Amino acid sequence: MRLTRSVFDDLAIWMISVGFIIGAIFPPMLVGFGVPREVAFTPFFFVVCLLAGITVGLINIRLMRVVVMPRLRALVDGMRMIESVVENATYTGDWTDCDPESCQLPVDSDDVIGESADAFNHLIRVLQHSHEVEERVDDFSKTMTSQLELGPLCNGALSGFVAATSSSAGAILADVGGELSVLASFGIVEAESLCENDHVRLALRTQESVYVELPEGLSVNAGLVEFQPREVAFMPLIIQSKAIGAVVLAKSTVFERDSRSLSQIFGRTFVMALSNAMKHGDLQRIATLDPLTNCYNRRFGLTRLREEYSRAKRSGLPLGLVIFDIDHFKSVNDSHGHLIGDRVIVNIAKKAKLHLREGDVLVRYGGEEFLCILPGATSEGVVAVCERIRRAVETMAVRDRGRTISCTVSLGFTSFPETPAEDETTLIRKADEALYRAKDDGRNRTVEAA
Repeated sequence: MRLTRSVFDDLAIWMISVGFIIGAIFPPMLVGFGVPREVAFTPFFFVVCLLAGITVGLINIRLMRVVVMPRLRALVDGMRMIESVVENATYTGDWTDCDPESCQLPVDSDDVIGESADAFNHLIRVLQHSHEVEERVDDFSKTMTSQLELGPLCNGALSGFVAATSSSAGAILADVGGELSVLASFGIVEAESLCENDHVRLALRTQESVYVELPEGLSVNAGLVEFQPREVAFMPLIIQSKAIGAVVLAKSTVFERDSRSLSQIFGRTFVMALSNAMKHGDLQRIATLDPLTNCYNRRFGLTRLREEYSRAKRSGLPLGLVIFDIDHFKSVNDSHGHLIGDRVIVNIAKKAKLHLREGDVLVRYGGEEFLCILPGATSEGVVAVCERIRRAVETMAVRDRGRTISCTVSLGFTSFPETPAEDETTLIRKADEALYRAKDDGRNRTVEAA
C-alpha cells in the first residue's frame, strides 16, 4: 500500500505506526502475563510504552538509511554513470570510462541488494563485450569498404573471419563466371578441393550454415587442413535470396555462440562488399574490352604497352610489337555490307588470338587494325608469330549467302631493344611504318621496321 511517492517515506510511516501500535498494545499484554492492572495501565507507563514503540520505529528507519540506502545509492550512481558514458560514447566513440574493473560494485550480501549489484556488474561486462563486438564489426566494415579489388578484399575478409572466431584455417569461395572458385585460403593444403566438398554444396543449396563437429582423435582428410580440427564451419554468403559463395572455417575447438554470431554479422557485411567488388571487376573488364571482338580496346592497349615498355627498359628484356590490318577491307564492306565486314573482323581476331603466345596481348587499335604486344619476344620470335597469324587468315573463309569471302592481312613489326626506341610511341610509329611498307610491297606479307 503506497502512502506517498517515496518508498522510504512510506516505510518510515509504517515503521512509526507499527511502533506506536506495539506501544499501545504492550500494557494489555503485560496484564495477560500477570502484571497488576494498576501498574500496567497507569498514564505514565502507557506513555512510556508508546514512546518506546515509536523510538524502535525511528531506530529501524535510521538503520535502514545507514545499511540499505548507501548500497542503493551506489547502484543509482553507477547506473547514471553508465547512462552518461553510453550517451557520450554514442557520438564520440570514446568508451574509456566504461571499464568493468573500475566501475563494478562490491557484492557483499546474499540478498536482493547483492543480486542487484551482481546484475549491475554483469550489465557492465555485457556492455563492454558489446562495445568490443561493435569495434570488431566497425574495423571489419572499414576493411570491406576500403577495397574494390577482389583479391585483396577476400584476403582481408578471411583474416577478419579467422581473427574473430580464433580459427586456425579458412577459405572463401564464390561463384565467379558461373563456376565456384577459391578466392582466398589460409592453412588449407588443397583449397581447390573445397569446390567439390559436399558440405559446401549443402550450405549453398540450403542457404543455412553447416557446422561439422569431429570427435576428438578422429582422423580427417589430411589434404584439407594442416592441423587436426575439432569443428569445421561452412557458412553460405547470401544476397537477394541467392547464395553467391561460402566461407569455410576450421577450428581446433568448437565454435562457441559468440564466434557463430560474430561470423554471421561479418558474413552479412562481407557479402555486400563481395558483390560490389564483383560488379566493379565486371565493369573494369567491360571497360577494357572492345565490344565487337572482345579484344582489349585501344585505351587499355596503349596503357598496357606503356607498362610493358617501361618494364622492358628496366629489365633489359625484349619487347615485340606488331601492327596489322585487313587488306582491301573497304571493298568487303562495299560489296557485302558492314554486318559481314564485322563478321570478318571478329573471325580474324579469333584467329589471331589462337596463334599468339601465352601472355601476349591483342588490341583492336582501329576499325580493321590490330596491335599485338609480345613481352619477351625478339625479332625472330615476332616473325614466327606474325607468320602464323598471316597464314591462318589467308586460309580463313567467311560465307555469305552462298558466297565465300577470303581475306589477307599485312603486318609490320618491331622489337625493342634490337630496334632502339625512346618511348612506346616510337615503337608504334616504327611498326606502323613497317605496315605501310608491307602494303606498298603487295600486301599479305610481314615486314620488319627499319
